[in-house]
Amino acid sequence: MTFGQSYQADMARDSARSDHLTGGRIETAKLVPGGGALKITVNVPSFQLTLWQDGKEIRTYPIGVGMKEFPVYIGRLKASAIEWNPVWIPPSSDWIEASSKVKPGEIILPTDPRNPLGKVKIPLGYGYLIHQAKGATDLGGLVSHGCIRVMKGDLYDLSEKIAAASGLDVTAQQLAKVKTTKVTLRKEMEDPIPIEITYDTIVVENGRLHIYPDVYERGKNTAANLRRELEVNGIDTTSISEAELKRMLSRAKGRMQYVVSLDDVGDGKALAGQIMPVVRPEGVPRSGAQTTKAKRSR
Repeated sequence: MTFGQSYQADMARDSARSDHLTGGRIETAKLVPGGGALKITVNVPSFQLTLWQDGKEIRTYPIGVGMKEFPVYIGRLKASAIEWNPVWIPPSSDWIEASSKVKPGEIILPTDPRNPLGKVKIPLGYGYLIHQAKGATDLGGLVSHGCIRVMKGDLYDLSEKIAAASGLDVTAQQLAKVKTTKVTLRKEMEDPIPIEITYDTIVVENGRLHIYPDVYERGKNTAANLRRELEVNGIDTTSISEAELKRMLSRAKGRMQYVVSLDDVGDGKALAGQIMPVVRPEGVPRSGAQTTKAKRSR
């Protein structure tokens, strides 16, 4: 399968957090140092990056992603290294060619103010990176040239969890030093971590329907797709009109999502849900953060 074919095949994949894949239960756990078995998943419309170990959620981080004209790749990639105080090598692309500040292939050191990567980068292949966000306004936004942006504190946490679980040869003293200096430290992973990036705008997680904005305008938020998702999750939609489905979809726009329980939808209260930010303020838990799914009688 070619890179382009993989993109097309993965367009239809469910978010890793969906009840289709979890059975309605996302088990959480603390990281096991040296335990390996890591996986990272990203669902672009929900602006969430989740670190998993042995199929259990270790932590989920809010992110920013690529602009419409420079979208994040949808499909499977691999994280092969971590670089603290990273060097930036501008790729050969139109936006670099149009820049008067840098040239393709130029080595931009971490001490150079032209370096946009911040304190950490995690290469994913094909020029895609996870790297530091410029600030909290990046989260939930289309802000990059195809890369995934994470807040500095979260990026330190993610990179250190990966290092600990993967058994990377990096000491606490080295990690402390890279935070207070601009000395580059790069560590290659013996076993690359699989990265799965999906584009799922209609997600049932823990018995709650989340409708996210179709941020890349790919025609995902249709009444037919919403009806199909509800039916797959055991909801009889014969009494739900096309107009009602469209009203539900219309509530997800900008940086806001629409969330409603399947119980309410099944009870004829599909519009009784909440409109809330896709990326919630610090300290506010995700809706459906419980580890078990509420049982429905129907």
